[in-house]
Amino acid sequence: MAPATGGKKQKKKWSKGKVKDKANHAVVLDKSTVEKLNKDVQSYRLITVATLVDRMKINGSVARQALHRLEEQGQIKKVVSHARLSVWTRAVGAE
Repeated sequence: MAPATGGKKQKKKWSKGKVKDKANHAVVLDKSTVEKLNKDVQSYRLITVATLVDRMKINGSVARQALHRLEEQGQIKKVVSHARLSVWTRAVGAE
């Protein structure tokens, strides 16, 4: 038999969870972003779509197109090509 003097438990309050801030990334390349890309990306040792999205605040699809264009220009070279992830590095002159 249960004790008769038991108090009533309060309901568990569920948290709303962590709220992530909405990222406001650019969806087109403007002149200043292109200049920054051409100047800064050459100094990165590891270049992926995610690094460009994080550092340049551009959209992922825009970052992919920019990386392909930089590779065609010879400023960066592809190290690993995979269906999900491509990795580039800076192009070193003497190779």
